[in-house]
Amino acid sequence: MTSQVKVLPSGHTFSVEAHETILDAALRQNIGLPYGCRDGACGACKGKVLEGDVCRDGYQEKALPENERVQGYALFCCARPQGDVTIEAREVSGAGDIQVKTLPCRVEKIEKVHDVAVLKLKLPVSERLQFRAGQYIDILMKDGKKRSFSIANAPHDDAYLELHIRHQPGGSFSEYVFNQMKEREIMRFKGPLGSFWLREESDKPIILLASGTGFAPVKAIIEHAIHNGVQRQMVLYWGARTLADLYMAELAASWQAQHANITFIPVLSEALPQDNWVGRTGFVHQAVLDDFDSLAGYQVYACGAPVMVEAAHHSFIQERGLPEDEFFSDAFFLSKDSGASK
Repeated sequence: MTSQVKVLPSGHTFSVEAHETILDAALRQNIGLPYGCRDGACGACKGKVLEGDVCRDGYQEKALPENERVQGYALFCCARPQGDVTIEAREVSGAGDIQVKTLPCRVEKIEKVHDVAVLKLKLPVSERLQFRAGQYIDILMKDGKKRSFSIANAPHDDAYLELHIRHQPGGSFSEYVFNQMKEREIMRFKGPLGSFWLREESDKPIILLASGTGFAPVKAIIEHAIHNGVQRQMVLYWGARTLADLYMAELAASWQAQHANITFIPVLSEALPQDNWVGRTGFVHQAVLDDFDSLAGYQVYACGAPVMVEAAHHSFIQERGLPEDEFFSDAFFLSKDSGASK
């Protein structure tokens, strides 16, 4: 059975086949619904069902609490319409402009920085991946599973695709990357995916919030902004446990040294005595709250641990007046076998 979905306030309509979720059908027809994990865990695709009914299955309760469900909210990556429905969702302009491809790639270089592997992937000579800074790809495993990782390079610097993969002890994929993966190995991936990218039509100052390897897409966004001559004020807060966990701190510091509109503020939550740390400490989102009485005129881009993204989203909007539609996020989740970083 085919259902019809109408999106408000845009008025766009699209069809959903019986085997599809609302999000899958929207993406297939170039309707720009926002999304992140596509696995019912992050809440980025949340919207309201205004008319009709949907089947809500396979999501995590923290992404869709019961009180929101009874108000009619759904995660469109998990929701299947039961007949025609009308939904309310904020669409992402330009989301359907880039083709999602499945391509082979070669592992050109593996560089290990502390507990992060920086992979450089080379595409076939005849192929080029068009993507927006901040998006991610799915590595397609031979067992049929997938692993999602943000692209850490900007689109203009596309000789390689750069991925940052943190070592998760016991995680099947990260253990493979750290202990078995060889250079020149061939893999396959699907992408680009996600709706986390810089909204360049705005002139608002920007706060970028990263924890751990959430730095990867933020790096891409900043390098893209520098390349395009964006002069908006950008403040990067990068949170980690110890000094070594800021695995590219020198690069972030160089942005601040070379560009007057960029500020880098590292924040450590569990600094070691040998770190001799005299900088900011505590939770990274709290550092933003300490520095800003109001975020009413800002955009925020947050990426990293779900608990950080969720805390920032709540406190920035409720306590600092950030407009809800100016908070953009991509939360990283571990797979069931702890093999993925997103």
